Amino acid sequence: MRKQWILLAVVIPLMLVVASQAQEFHAAFGFGTVTAPSASINSNGIPVPSLSGGLYPSFSGIFILKHHIGFGGEVAWRAREAIYGGTTSSFSFAQPYRPIFYDFNGVYGVTKKKYGIDLMGGVGGENLRFYTPYYSCSSFSGCTNYVSSNHFAGHFGGDIRYYFWGHAFIRPEAHYYLVHNNVEFNNVNVARFTVSIGYSFTPGF
Repeated sequence: MRKQWILLAVVIPLMLVVASQAQEFHAAFGFGTVTAPSASINSNGIPVPSLSGGLYPSFSGIFILKHHIGFGGEVAWRAREAIYGGTTSSFSFAQPYRPIFYDFNGVYGVTKKKYGIDLMGGVGGENLRFYTPYYSCSSFSGCTNYVSSNHFAGHFGGDIRYYFWGHAFIRPEAHYYLVHNNVEFNNVNVARFTVSIGYSFTPGF
């Protein structure tokens, strides 16, 4: 927990400085799901489950500076733990886990009276948290009951904003993660589809 507070203490002041220079700032919260190839057998003959399914809440923010160019970031996590193995007779064990996806992007965004679009590309990661029946503690991260497996990912995405009331919008969006060395899921890539509700802030907010 201490690590998260340190990160927030650094990131929030930086975001406020950038926001004061931004032409637009879009903040949104959404719900979606993830799709990936179905369960398979890896090269060692071991059954591998699929990443598909589950409800994924998400938070995102996009800053548009000048000439429709900006940057943004987002995080999405599986609301309920999934079971790694144990779902079919092919698996001999069951391990609760939760995937978390995050990304940081360069963004090209255009806003008209009722509509807007954002195209983005960048880098991020997949964090797989495998839960254990016990807690382990350290002075820096505090106490946790999971072990993380982290994978670098490239990210591409796009969305369409529809302004249904003033600066408030609804936004269907699609994201694709090129996950490096995703061995827990037979090196598959992942697509995420989300519908978000948000608000666009303009200069002077």
